[in-house]
Amino acid sequence: MKVLELFAGVGGFRVGLENCDKDFFRTLWSNQWDPGRKSQEAFEVYEYHFPESKNINISISDITDDMFSEMDADLIVGGFPCQDYSVARSKKDEKGIEGEKGVLFWEIIRATKIISPKYLILENVDRLLKSPSKQRGRDFAIMLKAFDDLGYSVEWRVINASDYGRSQRRKRVFFFIFRNDTNYSKVIGFNDNENFFEEYVFRKGLFATQFPVKSELLKNRKVSYEFLEDIFEISNSFTGIFWNSGFMRKGKCFSFDTIPDYTLKKLTLGDVVEKGRVDEKYFINDFEKLEKIRYLRGAKKINRVSKEGFSYIYSEGGMSPYDSLDLPARTMLTSEGTVNRSSHVIKVGDRYRFLTPIEAERLQDFPDNWTECKRNADGTIEKVKDRMRMFFMGNALVTDIVKDIGCFIRKVELGEEK
Repeated sequence: MKVLELFAGVGGFRVGLENCDKDFFRTLWSNQWDPGRKSQEAFEVYEYHFPESKNINISISDITDDMFSEMDADLIVGGFPCQDYSVARSKKDEKGIEGEKGVLFWEIIRATKIISPKYLILENVDRLLKSPSKQRGRDFAIMLKAFDDLGYSVEWRVINASDYGRSQRRKRVFFFIFRNDTNYSKVIGFNDNENFFEEYVFRKGLFATQFPVKSELLKNRKVSYEFLEDIFEISNSFTGIFWNSGFMRKGKCFSFDTIPDYTLKKLTLGDVVEKGRVDEKYFINDFEKLEKIRYLRGAKKINRVSKEGFSYIYSEGGMSPYDSLDLPARTMLTSEGTVNRSSHVIKVGDRYRFLTPIEAERLQDFPDNWTECKRNADGTIEKVKDRMRMFFMGNALVTDIVKDIGCFIRKVELGEEK
């Protein structure tokens, strides 16, 4: 199966798919571009590992229609930026489709329209289902309608990796998108009543198969929509709720608030911590730095003044002074390599230290030292600084989730999934 990886980062989707079946999934094209950065280190790490594919280091907006037309991909994958997807006129403080990052979803739609892949796997932060705050659900409704207009069905699920055995509490929304004329689409059929959608979401769909849920709903939450209006009308007027699971097919959409059902052993932060000797540079030996971390993680109330001149009290709840090794890790952020409230701190004996880059890679199910080296434009190999390695992992995804998604698609293509 020929794969195009968009917004490739350091190759998370590719790692996941190849861990499922390296011979079946062949990523022939990738695109990675960091706007506003002179250094393109994520791309250079990707190049170091995958020099055999056609790796494009320009903005996706600069990939021409002709370039996309040469990519006969069966599968498009990518974790795209979460911004404003409005197709209406600009509003105050919202550039909509004019925005630098807001256009990027539409580049996925452009690529899909030109290439016409069988499938797409996309990933984003779970707040996408609720954005923007002033017109809840609009952005996601626009996405569903955009794929519906191109003749695709969309299944989605918010997956917290730790709910399915992984070592990090990382909650992301994943999409399985398939063309309505595929064999898979014909096998599942279509009926516009709730029973059809419920059967797919709870028992027969990709996410139900790979990431099981209980038969009951959380607080009996469910909702349905029918997208009859054109996309501009949806952009102007749609407001609604989308729960953590759902399926849109031929303009009809049902969404359910499902409950994970996983009974196997779950990994913890302690399971990924390096067991041997760890470099002294990761330990916190500076008393002032340790006190700063304790302050940042502690409860506090701070007097602040808004831009409009109003005084208010900013409150922040307390955290444990260090992270438990007996639980899955908290979500890693791109700021992991700096001293801040969200940085992971673990206690080893009577000492404290930060996570190592290898431990960060393990939390995302990457191989050890995946981000250690990069290939420069002149072909030379160079080591990557720790702070950037941590940034990469804070911006990555849990690759074993992608592995499980890929294994379902592989079964479908080989005729093993009915």
